[in-house]
Amino acid sequence: MKLGAAFVQTVRHFFPGLNEELQALPDSRLQPACVYETRFLAWWGLLLFILKLGSRRQLNFRLDALGTSVLANVNRLANTHQTTRPVHGTLDYFIGHVPHEAFADLRTHMIRRLIRGKVLEPARVQGHLCVLLDATGLFYFAERHCDQCLSQKHGDTTIYLHNVLEAKLVGPGDMVLSLASEFIENGDANAALRSADAFKQDCELNAFSRLAPRLHQEFPQLRLCLSVDSLYACGRFFQACQDHDWNYIVVFKPTVLPTAWEDFQSLLKLVPKQCVERVLPDGTRQIYRWVNNLSYTDSEGRLWTFDALQCEETRPNHEAHLFAWITRFPVNAKTVESIANQGGRARWKIENQGFNRQKNSDLNLQHLYSTDPDKLKAYYYLMQIACILSCLLEQGSLLRRLAEEYQRTPCQLFGSLKNLAQDLIESIRCFDWPPECFDAEAAARHRISFTLFNTS
Repeated sequence: MKLGAAFVQTVRHFFPGLNEELQALPDSRLQPACVYETRFLAWWGLLLFILKLGSRRQLNFRLDALGTSVLANVNRLANTHQTTRPVHGTLDYFIGHVPHEAFADLRTHMIRRLIRGKVLEPARVQGHLCVLLDATGLFYFAERHCDQCLSQKHGDTTIYLHNVLEAKLVGPGDMVLSLASEFIENGDANAALRSADAFKQDCELNAFSRLAPRLHQEFPQLRLCLSVDSLYACGRFFQACQDHDWNYIVVFKPTVLPTAWEDFQSLLKLVPKQCVERVLPDGTRQIYRWVNNLSYTDSEGRLWTFDALQCEETRPNHEAHLFAWITRFPVNAKTVESIANQGGRARWKIENQGFNRQKNSDLNLQHLYSTDPDKLKAYYYLMQIACILSCLLEQGSLLRRLAEEYQRTPCQLFGSLKNLAQDLIESIRCFDWPPECFDAEAAARHRISFTLFNTS
């Protein structure tokens, strides 16, 4: 019961008007004939991912209302008075009547509220919010699924796939929260009639060119730093950052900008004092070095100037690694560690805390929640919204306080995030969540801070 109360208080604390926003979703169902309120079905879809049910069918079994407290708790959560719970097909029908862009807009409103509430401030890099950019694969088919499918040839075999480019905000406690998404798909209506080699397919950089102006339009005043891999070390990316006044930290590799890399390594020898050494508590030795005002001319003849930095890391077992980045930030002895660790190395979080978590858990990012292309996008956005709510609970201090009642840490109490979701299922099924936990005014009075879930 206490876990369910902590979840509700977390939602009410950060998003007191969420029910109103869910109710305002553009629902094209014939309203006089509707049994279920828009906000109730929206919550039903969010719980599919918050509880990590893994597939739509599990809604029928894990959230069966017969002999459980499920219906009472979801009614209080959605502020509704439904007398029955929907089956998974009802949710799918509802999803088909709400444009997927509406769920994307809801996510934007939620992120704006977190930014206005200064929830993400501790994770800023040199005064900028850090945005991680990367693409990932969603679905793979042996036969063409729709006109938007990308295609790849492997010998005599062609596979069809759907990918997405994600922009995720870094928050405190190693949170990564979905900020914007751009689906990588073929817009050519005749793509299905032509071979994979007959036309130029969509790609990650093309998707970024579509995402960048939309991201700037949605967050025009936000000071952003984009942390990206070496694919983005090109004039197109630099131009977009200049146009929108964004900073960047890009992985620097000798194979991507070979001339600039040679200049970097040559100039390092001329500035031996531009060096900072650190020994970490575990014995790892780090040597930071940097060069200011490197230049690069792109394929269109545009000249770009940036600073470059590297970190030589030697671990206690003598295993050595070299990491390097280029950036618009001015690099010096005071800023080099922050830029490298909070910005450059934070890029790995989009894989670890982002894609891997959503793929290799019961969130089932690569599960086909629908065969309809538009519905697939709606389910994807619902998952990202659910992950925002889950992260705020998992890394939040309300969960820590709950664990402290048992003289444990959250990790010691629950063991894993999967176990936490299972316990939340048991809570929603077996206990009537107390009415006072739904009070938005009381929830607003909580002071919630964030740390890693596995902090001992």
